[in-house]
Amino acid sequence: MTVSPTWNADRPWRGIMVATALPLRDDLSVDHDAYAEHVRWLIDNGCDGVVPNGSLGEYQTLTDEERARVVRTAVEAAGDGARVMPGVSAYGSGEARRWAEQAAGEGCGSVLLLPPNAYRAGESGVRAHYAEVARVGVPVVAYNNPIDTKVDLTPGTLAHLHQDGSIVAVKEFTGDVRRAYEIDELAPGLDLLIGADDVLLELALAGAVGWIAGYPNAFPASCATLYHAAVAGDLATARPLYKALHPLLRWDSKTEFVQSIKLSMDLVGRRGGPTRPPRSPLTGQTEAAVRTATQKAVADGHR
Repeated sequence: MTVSPTWNADRPWRGIMVATALPLRDDLSVDHDAYAEHVRWLIDNGCDGVVPNGSLGEYQTLTDEERARVVRTAVEAAGDGARVMPGVSAYGSGEARRWAEQAAGEGCGSVLLLPPNAYRAGESGVRAHYAEVARVGVPVVAYNNPIDTKVDLTPGTLAHLHQDGSIVAVKEFTGDVRRAYEIDELAPGLDLLIGADDVLLELALAGAVGWIAGYPNAFPASCATLYHAAVAGDLATARPLYKALHPLLRWDSKTEFVQSIKLSMDLVGRRGGPTRPPRSPLTGQTEAAVRTATQKAVADGHR
């Protein structure tokens, strides 16, 4: 069956869902007005929806009150809760379920969930974790990031989670594009979402139907053009654009990805702002590299 790679209300986790950076004021308080304006701007510039309270949104540093308000702000700004996929990751399955319940109460179309990240859980623990959150009734997108969580959602594990009815899609962040084909073989009904900006083209050609994206925070229009060309197999458009943007896109997979994307936002006239500790501002060669790549993208007409 041919499926559309674009966003629709029936499968609201598809398309370009931007993992939103969270604008902070100089005193490190959350600028909710700037965040609301940012959500509207992303959607107006070709993105399909937003993912608040992901790692790029610094959810680990937020109070419960801040985290809940970020979701409400995103829903109000998007104008349609279906376009909002909150991150609901937490140390405990019970807490993750409570965040999923909050998302359901706000009318969100889906949620994004890491495996247990307080310890290296085995498959039975992982399956129980996802089943607990799935009971809320909001479609769950699994987030596979074994680099940070030390728990790998292998294609086999993903197939079991899908067979359990616990997940509808996976944000695949390992960078191993070979997994796309094994996932399709073992779990053909599971939607594959691009999880790292710098493998966008490879995973789009492998059949991905969505992108949980970082760099559209700074360059939404150009990234939207790239995504749609890539999933359409339009290599004449996609490949040169991908090559031009790749010096930026690869920062999404680096340790300093939050600071890098926020710096790019500041440089293009958006409000990225500072990051909360333990993240510290970029300095030296790292800052210079992000500045150079961003400024070149702007000079080349990307927006």
